[in-house]
Amino acid sequence: MFKTILEVAYKNAFLRKSRAILLILMIGLSMGIMVGLEGLYNGMYVHMIDKSMRSDSGEIALYAKQYRLENDIKYRIENSEIKVERLAKLSGVDFVLRRLQVEGLAQTATKSNPAKVIGIDLKDEEKFGKFSDFLKSGELNFGKNGIFVGSELAKNLKIKIGSKVIFTTQDSNLEIASVALRVKAIIQTSNIGLDERGIYLPRERAAALMAVDPNSATQIAIRSDSEEIALLQEQIKGLFPNLEVYTFMELYPQLKQMQSMMDIFNAITFTIVMIVVFIGILGVMYVSILDRIREFGILLSIGYAYRYIRIQIISEAFFLGFAGYLLGSLIGFLLLSYMKIYGLDLSMFAEGMESFGMSSTLYATIESTYFISTFFAIVIASVLSVIPPLRKIKKLNPVEVIRDAG
Repeated sequence: MFKTILEVAYKNAFLRKSRAILLILMIGLSMGIMVGLEGLYNGMYVHMIDKSMRSDSGEIALYAKQYRLENDIKYRIENSEIKVERLAKLSGVDFVLRRLQVEGLAQTATKSNPAKVIGIDLKDEEKFGKFSDFLKSGELNFGKNGIFVGSELAKNLKIKIGSKVIFTTQDSNLEIASVALRVKAIIQTSNIGLDERGIYLPRERAAALMAVDPNSATQIAIRSDSEEIALLQEQIKGLFPNLEVYTFMELYPQLKQMQSMMDIFNAITFTIVMIVVFIGILGVMYVSILDRIREFGILLSIGYAYRYIRIQIISEAFFLGFAGYLLGSLIGFLLLSYMKIYGLDLSMFAEGMESFGMSSTLYATIESTYFISTFFAIVIASVLSVIPPLRKIKKLNPVEVIRDAG
């Protein structure tokens, strides 16, 4: 019996081919665009996190007590090499590096801007976060007195490759230290703090400028593949109780807020699309039932159970919704695949996007949850959309329907 009902429902769903095709196209295009937007927004967020981790803190970062509060070179980590070696042996730790940072003033002949020198080991930075990916122009070779400059800082100082920059700071002896440097590369990390103020030096040269032990560090950053970052954080706190240990989200709470905003925006987009799907299926099913109102009246008059009609109508709506879902999944997958590989180029808005820490090319992510949640939403929308038509059928007076039709 149920097999026959499903066969009839399938044939009736696609009886008016032009009407069914239009509905399927509407559902498919709406869903495809929605899934594409969701993947693009999530991809933008994921890539922002990835670049921030690679360019700065990793999943976990260690600092001397008071350093984050006062940002003073006197609060630094001594014997950092030994600590790095101990951290590298922990389970779940992929790579560890150390950096040496000091605040100061960058100057050219006509401009000046607050800046910070970041002492790095270039080979370690490449292993830690593929530092070469951040190269915007120039070459990654410090040479003699060479530096790499953040892209926004370069704009503010109006400097280019080969320009001379004077950096002035206060060293650990509270003396004014100054050094003349030559720009060898422009770096763009999409990390606003680094792009606006970052000047990269070899760590040994930075230590000499600050008058500190070359084995000192202001930050030790850790890349980890552990799924239990909080447990690893507690383990490191127990290992180094005199240091402050932060996870990435503790250092960048604004990104967590951004994720919440994107979740809300995706939920609003999702709701709008589902309402469109609901209205579309409702319209098609309502018109289809009106076309067959005499048929249903006759069935009811000869004792055909209402529950069988209900199953048939719900099945018709499901077949149409599912067909739209399949088309939408294909469109969404193709859109996401393209944007994952090639990205969405928004170079015309590059300046504004970079000022918010976003790359001018946005890349999407592909997650199964996009398609699973949409499937259940379309099933629910299909079922709900047939409630008004079913109520109309339930209220039918078979005798009057047959008489009026005749």
